[in-house]
Amino acid sequence: MTVAVSIAVLGVLIFCHEAGHFWAAKKFGILVREFALGMGPRLAGLKRGETEYTLRVFPFGGFVRMAGADGEDAPPGRGFTDQPVWQRMIVIAAGSIMNFILAILLLVFIFAAIGVHLPTTELAEVMPGSPAQAAGLVAGDRIVAINRAPVREWSEVVGVVRVSPHLPLAVEVERGAARFTLEVVPRLGEEGVGVMGVRTLMRAQRLGLPVALAQGVETTVEIAVYWVRSLVLMVFRRIQPDLAGPVGIGQLIGEATRIGLGSLLYLAAVLSANLALINLLPIPALDGSRLLFLGIEGIRGRPIDPEKENFIHGLGFALLVAALALITFRDLARLVGGGG
Repeated sequence: MTVAVSIAVLGVLIFCHEAGHFWAAKKFGILVREFALGMGPRLAGLKRGETEYTLRVFPFGGFVRMAGADGEDAPPGRGFTDQPVWQRMIVIAAGSIMNFILAILLLVFIFAAIGVHLPTTELAEVMPGSPAQAAGLVAGDRIVAINRAPVREWSEVVGVVRVSPHLPLAVEVERGAARFTLEVVPRLGEEGVGVMGVRTLMRAQRLGLPVALAQGVETTVEIAVYWVRSLVLMVFRRIQPDLAGPVGIGQLIGEATRIGLGSLLYLAAVLSANLALINLLPIPALDGSRLLFLGIEGIRGRPIDPEKENFIHGLGFALLVAALALITFRDLARLVGGGG
């Protein structure tokens, strides 16, 4: 089950990435000879129009084979290299753009359809010896007002309590059918702000579509910023590299599947954003290096020698395959060794 879900999740991410390249190429009139999911020997194929759609043996990867790219012959005006530099850059970048869009859409679905766990004004726990317990608050109480000002969000409660250490607060609560007011005097917490000593009840709440969309974009940006920051720290050896190959990613997907649909979709969104960013790195054979070469071509006014560029990409691809094999071996060793 885990293997099937892992292949399905990775397949969707790769499909969206390659679909970005494919759509942009078609938009600019480039002849796409093949749209492939997977790598290695061909399993199945279907010809539709001028493009052949194929499924390959190894599910980790994919490609869009365009006429005129990598030295291939192309009909006049239909080749990849026949197009202006800016169009070729869009075609190359479109894969990562699609992965960012997929990440946003997955997060929007989570926020709007499944819901996010947000704190309510209902108390789940009152800490022993806390100001809340001394005032008479108990688990199950719902705070409805503080100092006669209605509160609907837990953030409103926290906002008042934080700035009121040692100050008496008139906390109005609902307990069953009863409604009454208790005096709570927050103490000064370790962070230098007022605390009552309670834990709030979390409930899944669905967000409206506009809010979910904004939250989806914001969360995707946060994922990207965290990824870039981690990469910089790894480069400067501030943190140890913790890379995962197909086996490690499969384990993560398996754990997320056991937790629930929301967890699986969130992980898929993170992986999609990560795939977009990894492909934008200026490493030979990745989209980032192709964008770099196109940028150099745009500045120089003439392309780099295709044979030299293809050699660099070929060498980069071989190194990436070797790195992937090494990471996969390490993941398998961890799995066999019980995660050590």
